[in-house]
Amino acid sequence: MTDTEDTKKLVDLLKDQHIGMLTTYGPDGPRSLPMARQEVEPDAELWFISARDTAHTRAIQSEPSVALTFSSRDSWVALTGRAAVVDDDAKLKELWNTFAEAWLPGGPEDPNAVLIKVEVDHGEYWDTPGSKVASLISFAKSKLTGEPYESDHGTVTP
Repeated sequence: MTDTEDTKKLVDLLKDQHIGMLTTYGPDGPRSLPMARQEVEPDAELWFISARDTAHTRAIQSEPSVALTFSSRDSWVALTGRAAVVDDDAKLKELWNTFAEAWLPGGPEDPNAVLIKVEVDHGEYWDTPGSKVASLISFAKSKLTGEPYESDHGTVTP
């Protein structure tokens, strides 16, 4: 991904959005599940901890195309990219946390623990900056004037 203002904004929004929906496109067709994002690199590369013996890791190994969606109270991010199942003990230990241990109680040494790395090909974000009051004012203005609701929107491509 290129280093643009939109990329920086997208990465900044993702820092506050820890749980997203990962959609895989393996042999069984599209399948979405919640995943906890562990890290966002400055170029919008994302890391997840997963179990090796799951349907989504098998789907990624079969077809690396994925889609991800994240949301918070006032912003949304949609991404597409290519995922890879990565065996990197040092990176796994670096990213390990107690949240991952709930699914993989054997810790980062568990042979079933693996990383998923997603390199983003395309992303979009929508952000309604400001407080809840500012959002309500923008919504009211939209209703009164007939103009579309104002939000910050950006598209990121390589």
